[in-house]
Amino acid sequence: MPVSTTAATAAGLCAFIDASPSPFHVCRTVAAELDARGFTRLAESQTWPSDGTGRHYVVRGGSLVAWAAGDTAGATPFRVVGAHTDSPNLRVKQHPDLTSAGWQLVGLEPYGGAWLNSWLDRELGVSGRLSVRDGNAVGERLVRIDEPILRVPQLAIHLSEDRRGVTLDPQRHVNAVWGAGYEAASFIDFVADRVEVDPEDVLGWELMTHDLTPSRLIGRDQDLVSAPRLDNQGTCFAGLQAFLAAIDTPGAAIPVLAMFDHEEVGSQSDRGAQSDLLPTVLERIVLARGGGRADYLAALAGSVCASGDMAHATHPNYPERHEPAHRIEVNGGPVLKVNQNLRYATDATGAGAFALACAQAAVPLQRYVHRADLPCGSTIGPMTAARTGMPTVDVGAPQLAMHSARELMGVFDVPAYAAALAAFLTPEAIGR
Repeated sequence: MPVSTTAATAAGLCAFIDASPSPFHVCRTVAAELDARGFTRLAESQTWPSDGTGRHYVVRGGSLVAWAAGDTAGATPFRVVGAHTDSPNLRVKQHPDLTSAGWQLVGLEPYGGAWLNSWLDRELGVSGRLSVRDGNAVGERLVRIDEPILRVPQLAIHLSEDRRGVTLDPQRHVNAVWGAGYEAASFIDFVADRVEVDPEDVLGWELMTHDLTPSRLIGRDQDLVSAPRLDNQGTCFAGLQAFLAAIDTPGAAIPVLAMFDHEEVGSQSDRGAQSDLLPTVLERIVLARGGGRADYLAALAGSVCASGDMAHATHPNYPERHEPAHRIEVNGGPVLKVNQNLRYATDATGAGAFALACAQAAVPLQRYVHRADLPCGSTIGPMTAARTGMPTVDVGAPQLAMHSARELMGVFDVPAYAAALAAFLTPEAIGR
């Protein structure tokens, strides 16, 4: 791929991330792209079109499932690319208004495996959603405040016991300063005012902090992407690009893009990968196409899923923390992730499917194994495989600083990742 095209694709990733500070904004960003390509949003509480064809998507909170179905039979198999929309961060407590030592504070708590020290001394904005009173009903308002209103201050080195830093207590050390004084101000009233909602109409909230430094290309040759939330918006972006490319390729399978919230905290929610969201949507697609339960089960038996999440590149300052025989290079191509204890869902069938996709996309393939003496993270892959019965392969793009407030990946890996996922979704890429 030409360097100019590669840089443009990476710049598109930066724009995607900057537009999407929360899982709810990820869904809005993706929905806008789908709307522009002729997709129709469907409500889960309503009857879906009876012919079962066309381009559609559903949104459940911070999760989204999109598909494009032609006029093939009801038992047509699916080709699924999965991702997650959430990233580790600091989230606003239910009683956030605090004071201490003459400072006004906002009470925060870590979400997921946030690397806490990376959140110190950064200018932070706030995003998420409010649940608001709408007459006798409950409505929703998205929140995005891109102003430096919060900062979690580091302890001065002179006050640490050994001048090597401190161990952060998530209960006491991650509250954010947002003013001076002994009288606590209402943070929720402040947020409500910014989104033009009467504070008395605020019924609930899911609010989180985000780093305000824009995503950008860096390095001597600008061949690196520095951005927040690459884990896992890097996959959300690549998956969307792959899906949009695949819908224009006719074939015998239905391409599906499934993006789930709450992966970083175990996925056990109404919209996580352990929920009924994906199986329910897939079954309703079959039913709308005139199929029955048997057709749905037959469709699943012929389907395959690529669980996309970011992968660990070999760290130049800590190479000993990686499996010596499985070095992963930034700008070295997509990563196939294998774990014998099924922290990743990849088996030989899935590995073959993704390896073939990379070959068809003419991109290199890297194979990752975690050190056996270190605990391995997991993904939506194992639970997606268990919930649907689909062979599932765990894949990703290499990065450094996973779960930090800002992360790092290679520019050339952005289009390569998207190309591999697009090949995975096309009819030639997978055989069962």
